[in-house]
Amino acid sequence: MRPVTLIDIALLEATTAAARGSARLRMNHNFHASEAEPANRLLNAIEPGSYVTPHRHLDPAKDETFVVLRGRFGLVCFDEHGTITHRVVLEPGGPIAGANVAYGTFHTLLSLAPGSVFFEAKAGPYVKISDKDWAPWAPREGDPAAAAYLAKLEALFD
Repeated sequence: MRPVTLIDIALLEATTAAARGSARLRMNHNFHASEAEPANRLLNAIEPGSYVTPHRHLDPAKDETFVVLRGRFGLVCFDEHGTITHRVVLEPGGPIAGANVAYGTFHTLLSLAPGSVFFEAKAGPYVKISDKDWAPWAPREGDPAAAAYLAKLEALFD
């Protein structure tokens, strides 16, 4: 174990390269040693064209915090029926560099620029089967309708 992990250009580049090489066009770099830890802390590199299915976290301890380190993201929040309630651009050096999304809020993030990376923190443990409540009104990742839905969301930030 290294006593200090620096969040430097080399780490951002490596995480971005892994995202570009991934079929999903995104990649995490976890700072927590296991998903069972009480706090999940990670870098999340997402390239344009990656579809993050709108979801929410139902556990009251699972607010999710994002701070953009590089690039540009669109954050979109929805009500229970899929109506957009909030949309904002997150970018370092811009008027808004990050956000805290309260548990129970449907949301998604879209990469608006190549090489985009954010730091994410959320309470653990991470339990894949129950971590996310998928939006019933949005196509799931891999669904043929996902590309058109992503294009609709991206158009919000043109």
